Amino acid sequence: MVRELDINRLRVLVEVAHAKSIAEAARNLAFTPSALSQQISKLETELGARLLERRPSGVTLTQVGTVLAEHGERVLGELREARAAVDAAMGVQPQRLSLGSFATAAQVLVPAALAALQRRHPRAELSLVDMEPPEGYGLVTSGDLDMLITHRYPGVGPTPHPGLVRQPLLDDPLRLVLPADHRLAGGAGRRSISLSRLGKETWISGAPGIPNRTCLDTLARKTGIAPHVAYESADYHVTLALVGAGMGIALVPASMLTTADRSRISVHSLRGPAPAREISIVHRRRPTALVQELTAFLHTAADAISHDSPPEQL
Repeated sequence: MVRELDINRLRVLVEVAHAKSIAEAARNLAFTPSALSQQISKLETELGARLLERRPSGVTLTQVGTVLAEHGERVLGELREARAAVDAAMGVQPQRLSLGSFATAAQVLVPAALAALQRRHPRAELSLVDMEPPEGYGLVTSGDLDMLITHRYPGVGPTPHPGLVRQPLLDDPLRLVLPADHRLAGGAGRRSISLSRLGKETWISGAPGIPNRTCLDTLARKTGIAPHVAYESADYHVTLALVGAGMGIALVPASMLTTADRSRISVHSLRGPAPAREISIVHRRRPTALVQELTAFLHTAADAISHDSPPEQL
């Protein structure tokens, strides 16, 4: 029985788990793919168990590999946190921060917050990684990311995040977006539309399994309709362009509509309790000073978006 695991080999396994590819993990660690594979093989020999399933499309973790990688993330995160705590005790201020964020937040929340942080710490090395939910939690656990901006749509289950703090940032209401010449777009003072009136419409949404599609399907089941999704896109800019061209209707977060061209679309709320995606910040239990400052700036940016909502969206 192995009494002690090699931390470097554990780091290799965690990197492979995150990259889902031997070749990409090797590039990230400045190894050759063969050298990295040898490290995994040695770890498997020491444990007496297979850790990876190699497939043409990449690698997946076995059950044993998943368990070890999850523990490895926590171990690496604790080591990085220990170093940060020692630096803080010595009066050394953190000079690096890596943020993961999904596309919408990276567009409407992150720029102002990162710019404010950079002004306060001009020598700090700040970085941003595109990270679509539910990805990113393991990277925060291992310390590869200092913090994560993520979301959760109605109907989507929570992502377990042991050892991490999830802090609400913004409730982003979902709005019904119609072509400007749609039969339901007119009407003086009409601000809300019942989903039950949209059963025969053509919809634009993400593919099955994408959070916004799961949300649409969940709301539709509650209403008793079966939406016909003819156009699938996870990109809201594409969705809005298709709606503006008259190709269908969509549910779009209000934050994506703050800069949208209103000349070709009509924006409405859904009748009844307003569905919203929850936008949150995720970080470790003992955040660095930079993480705490960026969190404050992100809350300021989120408040600005909430206050800038046009009256017709309320």
